[in-house]
Amino acid sequence: MKEFELINRYFKGRGITRRDVNLGIGDDCALVTVPENCQLAITTDTLVAGVHFFDDIEPRALGHRALAVNLSDLAAMGAEPTWVSVALTLPNIDVEWLEEFTEGMHEIAEYFNVQIIGGDTTQGPLTITICAKGTVPAGKALRRSGAKVGDWVYVTGPLGDAGLAIEARKQDIKIDPEHLRYVNQRFDYPTPRVAAGQVLRGLASSAIDISDGLLADLGHILALSQVSACIDVNKIPTSDALRATLERDQQLPFILNYGDDYELLFTVTDSHKNMLEMKLRQYGVDAACIGQIKSGEGEVELMLDGEKLAYDDAGFEHFTKESV
Repeated sequence: MKEFELINRYFKGRGITRRDVNLGIGDDCALVTVPENCQLAITTDTLVAGVHFFDDIEPRALGHRALAVNLSDLAAMGAEPTWVSVALTLPNIDVEWLEEFTEGMHEIAEYFNVQIIGGDTTQGPLTITICAKGTVPAGKALRRSGAKVGDWVYVTGPLGDAGLAIEARKQDIKIDPEHLRYVNQRFDYPTPRVAAGQVLRGLASSAIDISDGLLADLGHILALSQVSACIDVNKIPTSDALRATLERDQQLPFILNYGDDYELLFTVTDSHKNMLEMKLRQYGVDAACIGQIKSGEGEVELMLDGEKLAYDDAGFEHFTKESV
């Protein structure tokens, strides 16, 4: 099978067809129509074998994951996902692998009503690059730069599960088989919080998705907003799997530093807090208030059992730490 045979078999004509796609796969560019009074949100992520996923990951999970992490960025902006382009670099053409990989990608694309409209295929070390696009009403996009002193800090779900899955694969951690299945599912098949992001429009003052760890991603909000934060570690949601597997002091790096959970971290003013919580309940979105924004220059004060916690690991950053 050659390049264009691959494209025709696994991408062209598969998945949903959106009315706002005027020209999809098969030409030099795709053509789409952006809704009136909307802005276009665009994000690009690259996944590299051995850095972002294990070599033995199931291809269906990899297809899902590759697209999910991009949709999570759109969710963090409050955008509705619409179109994606896929650049796929393969060491060779494995028909069985490609069938499973593209099936995983098409499944999540169809769930979120996203059309694959183009991309590229090349030969080389396994690498997947996704450019995802979405639309958001003009002026309503969530940003990292809007947090103000007094705002409350929220997170949409439990943290540390993906990190536990990573470490369970890298080293001998004693973990209940049921809990292992759960954390592996959280890592291999992350759920982008698209609905939550759209609920936050007009209410959240800032937002980001947790890809590099709570402290690292909170740091991006604080730096751009020119504020600091106080976080109550006891209030950060965690799963039964994490609590059953690790002692509390062992949980801290997983909760604070490991990324790949793809929950949303956001802030809301005191005046919007009650309205936000009402809308979250209305739409069935789980979120926990874990702290508050205060004045300062990007510092994070951690509290544990009412006392300050000394902790200096900032989280994952490329070119500084070991990958998966």
